[in-house]
Amino acid sequence: MFIRIVKMRFHEATIAAFLSNFEEVKYHIRNFEGNLFLELYQDKNDPCLFFTYSYWDNEAALEKYRNSTLFNEVWSYSKTLFSDKPEAWSVERLVTLD
Repeated sequence: MFIRIVKMRFHEATIAAFLSNFEEVKYHIRNFEGNLFLELYQDKNDPCLFFTYSYWDNEAALEKYRNSTLFNEVWSYSKTLFSDKPEAWSVERLVTLD
């Protein structure tokens, strides 16, 4: 499994537009071949700060998504709303406690 975390900061005035767009595309992203899990988080203290957390079959599955028309449309729109450069991390799960 391949885990991806993306940090995005939006202008306060564009948060509603981002959330509306995410609502429209979330199932398309989640159902993209190789995507196993998708969550969106909003920071409790900074409402302009969001994170996506996703699981992929492997790095190749994420790259297939990143090279897709769907990603191009989602990212092209989202980046017009950013107030700061996004950051992304690919991480490995080391420990899980239930």
